[in-house]
Amino acid sequence: MKIVTGALLGVSALSLAACASTPGEEVTVTQTGEYELSGTMEIPDADDQSAHDALFALFEDADERNLKLNPIGALFRGDMRYADRIGDFLTDEYNDLSRADAELNLAKLKEINRAALSPTDQLAYDVFEYNQSQTLKALTPQILAVTDVRPVNHFSGFHTFYPDFASGQSAAPFKTVEDYENNLKRHANYVELTDRSIARFREGMESGVLETQLTIGNVITQLDTQLALDIEESPFWMPVTNFPDDFSEADQSRLTGAYRASISEIYAAHARLRDFLRDDYYAKARESVGLAQMKGGEALYRQLIENTTTLPLEPDYLHNLGLSEVARIKEGLEDIKAEVGFEGTLNEFFDYVRTDPQFKPASREALTQTYYDIGKAVDDKIGDYFSLVPKSELVIKPYEPYREQFSAGGSYQSGAPDGSRPGTFYFNAYDLPSRLTTGNVTLYLHEGAPGHHFQISLAQENTDLPAFMRFGGTTAFVEGWALYSETLGYEMGFFEDPWNRYGTLQDEQLRAMRLVVDTGLHAKGWTREQAIDFMLENSGMTRTEVVAEVERYIAIPSQALAYKVGALKIQELRAKAEEALGDDFDIKAFHTQVLDTGGLPLPVLEAKIDRWIAGGGA
Repeated sequence: MKIVTGALLGVSALSLAACASTPGEEVTVTQTGEYELSGTMEIPDADDQSAHDALFALFEDADERNLKLNPIGALFRGDMRYADRIGDFLTDEYNDLSRADAELNLAKLKEINRAALSPTDQLAYDVFEYNQSQTLKALTPQILAVTDVRPVNHFSGFHTFYPDFASGQSAAPFKTVEDYENNLKRHANYVELTDRSIARFREGMESGVLETQLTIGNVITQLDTQLALDIEESPFWMPVTNFPDDFSEADQSRLTGAYRASISEIYAAHARLRDFLRDDYYAKARESVGLAQMKGGEALYRQLIENTTTLPLEPDYLHNLGLSEVARIKEGLEDIKAEVGFEGTLNEFFDYVRTDPQFKPASREALTQTYYDIGKAVDDKIGDYFSLVPKSELVIKPYEPYREQFSAGGSYQSGAPDGSRPGTFYFNAYDLPSRLTTGNVTLYLHEGAPGHHFQISLAQENTDLPAFMRFGGTTAFVEGWALYSETLGYEMGFFEDPWNRYGTLQDEQLRAMRLVVDTGLHAKGWTREQAIDFMLENSGMTRTEVVAEVERYIAIPSQALAYKVGALKIQELRAKAEEALGDDFDIKAFHTQVLDTGGLPLPVLEAKIDRWIAGGGA
């Protein structure tokens, strides 16, 4: 799942001084020549009103400041006030302002008497404190020195997100002339970001902090693919082909010309980035693939582990946990091999499933219909396990051809908080002969219902939560919940079929192998080939799938650790509740407790479930 953040254009040193306000003062940060970024209300002194009101006044003010810092995040929430900008990343001024903003939030939080808050408010207090502290850890000079100078790779670059976002098929609306003009302004901002990326890469060349040749080579291929499209074939042109009926001919003509000129500028920016990476940067990029071989990489990896898992875990611990889980899951796969009567080794069994036509999708259309059928079957079961369900609908569709090659096997895009835009489960139909149908049920449970769709939708639909809990969430919780959701397929009866069970064990094995491979690559000096060999040896994944996974771990270190760590914690908490509550344990109530307050840091979630257990599970 892809998380998009925003940024702010440069501010003067004087403007940053405004962040050092005293209690009760409004925070005002002025941006020269652009707009004024200021809090919308004063934060009341805790002595003047209840601790609850003081806390939520801080949340509201902090959220308003954050929306101005991150306009793209506001747009995804349906807030159009800043829809003419993406946000301006990769400036020292933005980093300074973000750091000062987090420091201000923590200072204001300490003014509130936590002991006077209700248990729910204390939970919100703790999550807010955790989020702001993590923000500061990511903004130290040492960390920024090894992150800002590597602004783009094939998995997280803006060039992978923006074409779809600007196509009219994503969160950005294209209903009015103003919507179309805002998109033109965002195009200009995108060109600025692309050129700023080149400048940051050059800084890394000077400091010796470099991306890998593998990731940069993939970026070059991605840009080549986009540049090979005629303008009128590109996603950027799609809004022009879908003008609303009430647009006048004059507006249509004017906007068509403006879009052609603006898209030409995007293509030129893409060409500049591609040429720079190909001609100047690639030869100097690292041949190694792990952070351990990068200047400053060891400290960065430890910070990323804590940020991703919400726990201060050691790479060695995670590596050994992964090896243990890999061995356990292989035993389950051996059992399936015996159940279906396959004679041969486990790896020969994997080869059989990889290559037998019965496990291949017949066509894109057939694969799509399979997911429709799975969705209906899950809907028929969901009421037995959930009393709290999203209002937002869920749609199912394949990735668009222009981005499917470098996309994951599946992903989820959230809908609108008010339900006006459904959530979307995307699946990958690229290179169909390499895809296996055995994992379809598990993929749907993870990305769709009750996985990401339930967790993300229920959080953003809960208007009683502060915005940072409605629209935020830790990776360990978000991905841990989705992996836990896969295990519900056992109780729902989907895995009585040995081939569906084969698929879910293979997917669980993937998450276990991630613990081994991610830490192997980034802490133990593993090569790309070593990681690929390990995954092929211990799973039934195809080589196409394995290569995409390994290159993902290389591009976004530590993210893959969150799945298993988060799922194991949720499973641990459920087992604890079942043992403590006995016959009083209600699976629907447990799921409500886990889901009704957003994507919590794991220590905060554990404290919440412990309180629920102490209260008798009511």
